[in-house]
Amino acid sequence: MAHSLSAKKRVRQNARRKTLNRARRSQVKTQIKRFEATLSEGNVAAAEEQFRATARKLDKAGTTSTMHKKTAARKKSRLAKKLNALKAKLAAGPQTKKA
Repeated sequence: MAHSLSAKKRVRQNARRKTLNRARRSQVKTQIKRFEATLSEGNVAAAEEQFRATARKLDKAGTTSTMHKKTAARKKSRLAKKLNALKAKLAAGPQTKKA
């Protein structure tokens, strides 16, 4: 248990930051799940919209102490890769090879 006033204040600050960070991390995870669900449906326009919202959440989390900036960038990059793979898959379309 903290004895000095500054240590007691630090305990209060840590508890407040913990709840904020946990809420922000949860929002990011939920947004990523929404994006991946949209991806699995195969709707590119909706997936792009969800990606923009997800990238925004990740950027906001990366600017605070919730998540490191490079962690947010890495997650964004991996999600963008998935989106681009879906676009490429749909762009290739149903092509049939003649033998």
